[in-house]
Amino acid sequence: MADINNQEKDQEKVILVPGTLWTSVKKTTELALNSGALKSMTTELEIVEQDGIKFMIRILVNLNRKKADKEKQEQQIARTGKEFNPFLPYEEDLFVTDISPTHVCILNKFNVVDNHLLIITRTFEEQESLLTLEDFTAMWACLADFEGLVFYNGGKLAGASQRHKHLQIVPFLETDIPISPLLKTAKLENNIGTMGEFPFLHAFSNLNSSESPKVTLEKYHNLLQKMGIKPLENNLQSGAYNLLITRKWMLIVPRKKEEFAEISINSLGFAGALLVKNEQQMELIKNINPINILTDVAFPIEKNKY
Repeated sequence: MADINNQEKDQEKVILVPGTLWTSVKKTTELALNSGALKSMTTELEIVEQDGIKFMIRILVNLNRKKADKEKQEQQIARTGKEFNPFLPYEEDLFVTDISPTHVCILNKFNVVDNHLLIITRTFEEQESLLTLEDFTAMWACLADFEGLVFYNGGKLAGASQRHKHLQIVPFLETDIPISPLLKTAKLENNIGTMGEFPFLHAFSNLNSSESPKVTLEKYHNLLQKMGIKPLENNLQSGAYNLLITRKWMLIVPRKKEEFAEISINSLGFAGALLVKNEQQMELIKNINPINILTDVAFPIEKNKY
């Protein structure tokens, strides 16, 4: 009964009208492409299989668009002396919909996958701060309409490129996520599990799309505690981590560094999707193997002192 009451209270905070998100995404995408606000990144896809995981490795075909935008940002920073924040204000042409009093949904300007969305806070919060009830309320409101993979890069060492707090969601069906087969066979104890195929520190918990955001928040804090990540002053995190969420599960991986041989790794790497800039990096992944690369940027279990 208490959970039902909590869920009703959370739902009262949601502005997003159920069943409207996908229509808004399609409409905004068309308009943003026409205006030039949306700059999709062309990639070529290769599958690299290891330990039963079919890793999706995408190689960028053209980096010029993102380079030009970065140069503009650097010029603005030099001119104003202030750090550039693309979310405050966000580009109006990228706006998809209001989600709640605290969050809005916009398109990812430089998307590699179509319909890549960002769930951003209306006011500035640090990307290295822990997620809140409001974050999970906004997330579930989107996942109710949009089946996909939500991820959070908790800090620069976890692959975050912007300081303004934002969750991301990409349109993956559960069966299309490369690591899904491992989660189905993994064993849980007290609703926290690990996968034998991952030789680095991690933990996951099962979710239910009908559960309240408050229940999800509790599970999230249980995973943080299991990984030794603690809340500091102003709700900042004690360590960097990647977080992956679907309607069925939530996975956390603590991080110790951002890159392997100049290959940046974010949360999607631990879902089985990596992005490289050139053929040399592609060959490096094939030669070293994806799991070894992920282990290098995370904490190997046998050496963990986290």
